[in-house]
Amino acid sequence: MPRWTRRAPLRFSTQTLLLQLGVVALVVLLTSAVHVWLTWERLGREAENQALTLARTVASDPQVRAEVQQISAQPGTPPPAELLGGPLMAAAEGARTRTGALFVVITDETGLRLAHPDAERLGERVSTDPSEALAGKEVTTRNTGTLGPSAGAKVPVFAPGTDTVVGEVSVGYSTETIGQSLARDVVPVALTAAGALLVGVLASFLFRRRLQRLTLGLEPEEISTLVHDQVAVLQGVDDGVIGVAADGRISVFNSAAQRLLGQPDLTGTPWTDAPVPARLIALTRADAAEGDGVELVAGGRVLVASARKALHGREDLGWVVMLRDRTELQHLTRQLDAVGTMSTALRAQRHEFANQLHTIAGFMSIGQHQQARDYLARLAATGPLKFPVDQAELLQDPYLQAFLGAKGVEADERGVTLRLGPETLVRGQVTEPQEVTTVLGNLIDNAVDAAVAGSAPERWVEVEVLDGPGTGAGGGTLHIVVGDSGDGLPAAAAGSAAADADAEADADAVFAEGFTTSERPARAGAGQGLGLALARQLARRRGGDVRVLDPGSPGGPGAVFMATLPGTTAPNKTKPNEKDNDA
Repeated sequence: MPRWTRRAPLRFSTQTLLLQLGVVALVVLLTSAVHVWLTWERLGREAENQALTLARTVASDPQVRAEVQQISAQPGTPPPAELLGGPLMAAAEGARTRTGALFVVITDETGLRLAHPDAERLGERVSTDPSEALAGKEVTTRNTGTLGPSAGAKVPVFAPGTDTVVGEVSVGYSTETIGQSLARDVVPVALTAAGALLVGVLASFLFRRRLQRLTLGLEPEEISTLVHDQVAVLQGVDDGVIGVAADGRISVFNSAAQRLLGQPDLTGTPWTDAPVPARLIALTRADAAEGDGVELVAGGRVLVASARKALHGREDLGWVVMLRDRTELQHLTRQLDAVGTMSTALRAQRHEFANQLHTIAGFMSIGQHQQARDYLARLAATGPLKFPVDQAELLQDPYLQAFLGAKGVEADERGVTLRLGPETLVRGQVTEPQEVTTVLGNLIDNAVDAAVAGSAPERWVEVEVLDGPGTGAGGGTLHIVVGDSGDGLPAAAAGSAAADADAEADADAVFAEGFTTSERPARAGAGQGLGLALARQLARRRGGDVRVLDPGSPGGPGAVFMATLPGTTAPNKTKPNEKDNDA
């Protein structure tokens, strides 16, 4: 049995081409047919008018009128031989010859031919109805007579000096002559139609090529599937995706990118004018290294951005910019560093605790009970852990105590003393520990780096933390001041008058993304150069700020930063059964 194979359907571009060709051909044919029909009607009307004019001329000839009246008055019709040589025949044939008419016929009042191009038809009744003309009316006609199809006219012949109809004159022009005239007029029409059809075919082929280029050769079903997949992927991922078309406009700006950058949908906006960080726009420059990721701060978030060129074959489709949120990772990394530091401190003090227990056991074994009690009292006063941070008891919040203690251990390992300033006093509890430690940790880390890199013989970092009442119902305000023994900010270190004039501008420059004075290589993903920018954005988002109080001076003391964090503390609630045991 023969195997039937199903033919593949025509491509959409091919279907479009065939449809366009059919429409163009149909329009051209209909237009040509209407033009030919209108031309035919025009030529027919011209022939009728010409025949009417000639018939009027012959019918108004006095000789013709008199001769027709004379014949009509006779009891019978003269024989054909007499009519053939008579004046009516001469007048009719002369008019027909001069004008090129098909026929010029003259009849009496009964419709009998008195003049006719065919001598054998003389004396016979005309083949077409002459009643309207014999009734005194002028008519135009298109009919077929003994000489063939024609367009003509019939005009009554009146007796001289009266309104009595004594005969009629029929004049006709052959439709073959009209057809010849039509053929001459149709040739330009046909050439025009052929030219229009050729232009339509070429335009259809060009449109097909453009359609294939615009759709990348995809069928409508494939485009629909791609659109659905694109929407599902772009709106379903947590990473921000920004598509920049080859013409420099944003073509894709998914919801994750809107959330991470804090911007509305920027689709259609020129990429170079988009309200996004400048470092993000710089990724798509021609000299940018493709695929290299950069860290930047936007909307209080630490983002990792990368850009790649989008190509389809050899066609440049633009750029794809990817955004990944590393804010939580930064916070977790900072917390992990603090936990690791505290773990190291615990391991270091384990041996000290063992020695202290051995000392207490020694006192007990020799009966020195009072010395053992005094020793235990001193241990209780210093707490279970001893961080290298003096006056830690001024911080009643345990979270701040642990965090600053861990930072103190970390600074001590680098040869820097972390101390609390005399104005430090925190009586409440921190309600936003994540944001507080982010701002405080960045300021302390930068101060420790500055102290290590400074030229002062004594390396220290001083922190003052003070909580105060808030301006609304959002909680209290935490004030943080951090200074160090470093050499100050670069403008201050320059020590010139120009540097002093630009001190305020340089003070704000330290909050720019990527600004750093550290000479240490950055750890991968550490976000070096982003700490101050992130701290300021977090503070300003809460209605506070981070600013430079003093740019510092060479040889120390170094720069002093102040942070204000509204709504981050709450009053410390004391339990009712807790009493003061100082008495």
